[in-house]
Amino acid sequence: MRDLSKQQAVLIELLHEFDRVCRKHNIPYMVFCGSALGAVRHNGIIPWDDDLDVTMLRKDYECFLKVAPNDLKEQYFLQSEGSEHWTMNFSKLRKNNTTYLEKFHPKDAKMHQGIYIDIFPCDNASDTKWIRKLQFYASRIALAKSLWKRGYETESKRKKIFMRLCCLLPAKPFLKFSMMKKEKNSRYVQTFLACTSRYKKGIYKRSWFTETIEMDFEDMKVPVSSHYDELLTTMYGDYMKLPSEGERKIKEHAILIDTERDYTEYEHYRDGMTFDVLSRNIH
Repeated sequence: MRDLSKQQAVLIELLHEFDRVCRKHNIPYMVFCGSALGAVRHNGIIPWDDDLDVTMLRKDYECFLKVAPNDLKEQYFLQSEGSEHWTMNFSKLRKNNTTYLEKFHPKDAKMHQGIYIDIFPCDNASDTKWIRKLQFYASRIALAKSLWKRGYETESKRKKIFMRLCCLLPAKPFLKFSMMKKEKNSRYVQTFLACTSRYKKGIYKRSWFTETIEMDFEDMKVPVSSHYDELLTTMYGDYMKLPSEGERKIKEHAILIDTERDYTEYEHYRDGMTFDVLSRNIH
């Protein structure tokens, strides 16, 4: 039986370390997605949630990636965008000597697979609607290329064909266009390269990401958008309404989670084993 509380304790531990580095170097960030919802509605992690998300404007994100490797405590590992053994366009802070085997077979055997929190960059969005649309499509190409290199698995033939076609294209032009780093004063920002798969739920007013307040989150205080009502309504609709008990399910991103043993100890278990079998080994 999966003990979600142990995993959530590691997530909070990782957030403490992330928060410590950000506050030490005066790097702004805020909790995001379901973690922002958890802060507002539950004063912490949503009780049935198994992940934790933070976001930062691109310039702050790049600053964090620069200072964190020399400042993180030794039990933590920054799996940063552009680094060796990581293909994605966002980053993760992982805990060493833990296991989080996701539902795919990594093409890079050296990829760190410890328990993590997601660190999502937030980029500029053009004030012109049709250009924003093009930014979104460019991000889909870059993301598909990254997922293919990572080893993402899908039963969708359409997705498989799209990823294979994207692999024939160069990533840099699409990444550059999607980020639009020169649009520093645009009214909008977007998270196309990070955690959104739908255009309308990836566009936000810039002020929603630059103005924050502190909120209780488990045993700490974290920055949350001052405009959390507008942000969470955009993302979730009537966000204060609790889902029914039947809908309160763990997302189950992984086939195996262990808070006490290193992922390298489980490498030979992945092939040919089902989630039900592997879950018996979860601590």
